[in-house]
Amino acid sequence: MKTELLSADHPSAIPHTLDVLNHGGLIVFPTDTVYGLAALPFQPQFIERLYVVKGRSSQKAIGILLGKQADLDLVISAMSPMAVRLADAFWPGPLTLVVPRHPNLPFVLAPDETIGVRMPDHPVALALLRQSGPLAVTSANLSGRENTGTAQEVLNQLRGRIHLILDGGRVPGGVPSTVVDCTGEQPVILRQGPITLEAIQAALA
Repeated sequence: MKTELLSADHPSAIPHTLDVLNHGGLIVFPTDTVYGLAALPFQPQFIERLYVVKGRSSQKAIGILLGKQADLDLVISAMSPMAVRLADAFWPGPLTLVVPRHPNLPFVLAPDETIGVRMPDHPVALALLRQSGPLAVTSANLSGRENTGTAQEVLNQLRGRIHLILDGGRVPGGVPSTVVDCTGEQPVILRQGPITLEAIQAALA
C-alpha cells in the first residue's frame, strides 16, 4: 500500500480525506494532542484494521472524536450531568470523557459498555470531523512506540500501512488527552494528560 501525504491546506484536503474514509481507508490527521489514526466508527471491519495497523490489543478500547456536541447522540447512550459540565468546561480540548456507549457502535471498538469521547481543539481536526461526523481515532503510532507529533514521524512508523496522512505541521500538544471515567458519582482519571484532577474538580465545584 502506498501512503499518500497531503497538506491540510490543500483546497481538496477535506473532500479527498472524506472519500478515502468512505471507501474504508485509514487516515491520519493532526489534533491538539498528537496525530490521530482514524476510520469510520460504524463498520467493524474498518475498526479491525485500526487494531491490525497499530499492532494494538483488541482488549484496549479505541475512542471517538467528534466535531460538534450534537453528534454525541450518535455514539453515546447517556451523558451524566458531571460529563456535561466537563464537556462544557474543556471542549474543544484535551479531555476524553468515558461514558455509556450507543448500542449501534460495534463492540470491537471497546470490550465493555462504555466509550471514550472527545472534541479536539485543532482547526484541521474540527474541519474534518464536522464534515465526516464522529470518527474512531487512536494515536497514530505503532503500539509501544512513541506518539507522533509530525507527519514525518507518522511516516516513519506507519508508511505503507495507511492510505492518507493530512499534514498539518507539528501538533501543539504532544501529550495524549486526559481520560476521565464519568460513569460513577465522582470523576476518576484513567490516564493523566494535560488537564489535571484539580482542574476537573474545580470545574465541578
